[in-house]
Amino acid sequence: MASRKILHADCDCFYAAVEMRDDPNLRQVPLAVGGSHERRGVIATCNYAARAFGVRSAMPTARARRLCPELVLRAPDFERYRAVSREILALFHELTPRVEPLSLDEAYLDISSVTRFQGSATWMGQWLKAECLARTGITLSVGAAPNKFLAKVASDWEKPDGLTVIRPEAVDAFVAALPVDRLPGVGPATAARLEALGIDRCETLRALPREALIEQFGKFGQRLFELCRGQDEREVRPQRERKSVSVETTFPRDLPDLASCQAALPELVARLEARLARHGHPPPSHAFVKVRFNDFSLTTLEGSAPWESLMSQAWGRGARPVRLLGVGVRLRPPEARRQLPLFDEAP
Repeated sequence: MASRKILHADCDCFYAAVEMRDDPNLRQVPLAVGGSHERRGVIATCNYAARAFGVRSAMPTARARRLCPELVLRAPDFERYRAVSREILALFHELTPRVEPLSLDEAYLDISSVTRFQGSATWMGQWLKAECLARTGITLSVGAAPNKFLAKVASDWEKPDGLTVIRPEAVDAFVAALPVDRLPGVGPATAARLEALGIDRCETLRALPREALIEQFGKFGQRLFELCRGQDEREVRPQRERKSVSVETTFPRDLPDLASCQAALPELVARLEARLARHGHPPPSHAFVKVRFNDFSLTTLEGSAPWESLMSQAWGRGARPVRLLGVGVRLRPPEARRQLPLFDEAP
């Protein structure tokens, strides 16, 4: 099979980049987009000036303020971000119809059949970066590689405003030197387990037989066996299937007991129903509730019981004050949405 050419395009600190574009006074200051510390919000993203202080995405805003007292905080404006995202997505589609959006600010592009720019992934990446900056004022980091896994690693290699190309003949050497914590799915816990085995890079990970990896890590062991050899056969899928719809709220003050959690349910359910309506009422398979307690432990409970029953059972797992509640539904896969015939069809 001919080698694929995949680009992974990722906007640099996207929400913050839009804010800096629209207000040039923000370009030279530590900037974050997120919820206020008074309402116990979290950082959605931040610029590189803020990252120099240790501020990171998903960090509680209160902690970010302690790390960087001069931090400028902006509330997110998702309508504005979506408008910019649509412009960037349209640009991607000018290059190829095979675009798989991952979020507002990143996407995979399969350019295997693109003949423009003499088929050069490097020139295509340069064109995307230049056009995105000229049309939207947003910088892109782009990675090019023979598969999705390596393209995503490459796009992060020289951030911000980077362009890294991993040619097919360079894959083996590049992956061999790659730290194992750069592999998708290898979080701190898995990295610690690998380190305990004396493994810090893919070169040493390759020494473990497939059977040993599966014994140590279950199904993920097979994935580790493939990734440390640079293997990834996933295709770019232009239509990504939505698997769930949900809403959640972090409360300014902890909800002290189950009764207060139940009292918060109607508003959450109403927001969920409104979101489902915007998505065209996709058929759900079952519901779930999400509860984050004041010690930051998290539990999720799924089932077909009424919301109040799911909430009661989920809260009972911690039985302590609650800082965040969420409700959502899992959606039926497309093949399960087709109505079965009432009668057998005639032969």
